[in-house]
Amino acid sequence: MTFEYVDMESFPRREQFEHFRNMAFPCVGFTVNMDITKFRREIKERGWPFFHTLLYRTVWAANSVPEIRQRIRGDRIVQYDFCEASYTLALPDETYCYCHLRFDMPFEEFLPYAEKVKARALEERSMDDGDDFEGYFFVSSVPWISFTSAIQPMDIPADGIPRFLFGKFFEQGDKILLPVCVLTHHALTDGWHLSKFYQRLQQLLDGEE
Repeated sequence: MTFEYVDMESFPRREQFEHFRNMAFPCVGFTVNMDITKFRREIKERGWPFFHTLLYRTVWAANSVPEIRQRIRGDRIVQYDFCEASYTLALPDETYCYCHLRFDMPFEEFLPYAEKVKARALEERSMDDGDDFEGYFFVSSVPWISFTSAIQPMDIPADGIPRFLFGKFFEQGDKILLPVCVLTHHALTDGWHLSKFYQRLQQLLDGEE
């Protein structure tokens, strides 16, 4: 995962960056019920797994927004070229471990690769995110409940790594909806950037390019 430093002199959100970056809880986030009606129909027809397909499209949607690829380094900002994902993998004893996946490959290659990495992660049961954890998106899933909001943990000082959380999908009228929560650092992102992520994710869930 490669990155470059942002030119702070020309950075358009420099005032917002300075305002929010040292707050005790400098986070902004939303929970949105995403329409997965077409998505579920597509994966059933093609025999694709629900979670890894959803994760793949979520990561690509998040990477489409440059601000979600930004992280704080001291008093400066770095922007990753492409961010991968570390997700929580449930274990039989009701704990979990981390599973790290790359996404810089076609979807047809990603699925068998993801299954192999998942099997290895289940054997290792590690919670180590490695040295370059800043370049990840942190992803969790709570498939047992639907929710309208969620609170997610973040380091002190806030590390700026976006957190994504999926809930249990449910029916509403003729649609199937999935709660998707995103938590980000407000010094880097605001509602405009998160809205672009959700809009892009909906396009990908609908099968649009």
